Order: sequence, then C-alpha cells, then structure tokens
Amino acid sequence: MSDAIPSPDAPRTDAAETPDFAAMTRDIAEVPAVEVIVTVAVNLMSAAAVKLGLTEEGDAHKDLDEARKLITALAGLLDGSATEISSFHAAPLRDGLKSLQLAFREASLVPDEPGQGPGEKYTGPVYG
Repeated sequence: MSDAIPSPDAPRTDAAETPDFAAMTRDIAEVPAVEVIVTVAVNLMSAAAVKLGLTEEGDAHKDLDEARKLITALAGLLDGSATEISSFHAAPLRDGLKSLQLAFREASLVPDEPGQGPGEKYTGPVYG
C-alpha cells in the first residue's frame, strides 16, 4: 500500500526537505553582529518602502499603518545599535530612515505633528 503512514521509527526519505540545523547554526555563528544588524535594517527599510508605495507597483501594497510600524522599528534598531555599529554603516542607514520618514509625511493625508511621526521619538523631529 503506497499511502501507508510510516512509523515514527522508520528512516526518513525526505532528507532534502529536512533543514540541517547544525549547519545553519554554524553559518549564523560565523556572521558578525554588525552584518546581522545591517541586514535587518535593510530588510525593514525595504518593507517600509513597499508599504509606502515607493516600488514599481506603487499603491498596490500601500499601507501607512504597516509602514509606520516598520519605520518605528527601524528607528528603534538604529537608536539601540548606534554605539555597536560604526558610522560607516550607521550613516547611510540613518539617511535611509530619514527619507522614509519624509516619504511617510508626504504620503499621509493628515501629516503628524513634527516629533510625532514614525520613529521620531528616537530620531527627533524630521522636517522636509
């Protein structure tokens, strides 16, 4: 019978589908913390840009509530890691954050007061 349920003791035949957690752990262990922080920041920036409608698809994925959350998370990450990453890494990330904050302000029908926009509790007021 081909659709019989294998016993828990039976050897697995889907080894290609089983993740190698030991190898993944080794790979993660070799990545410097700065690279992890920068990668997370870039992912947050990319997701925020999509939610702001700044991609080729434009407004198809626009969601300002989601963008606010992502921008605030990015600002918190950059604020919390400022002393851990060099200015070489931090400066372009801060520039990108400011651009997203300004884009959010422009996309909002009723813009937040200066200092009340996404992430501004970490960065201070952002003006255009």
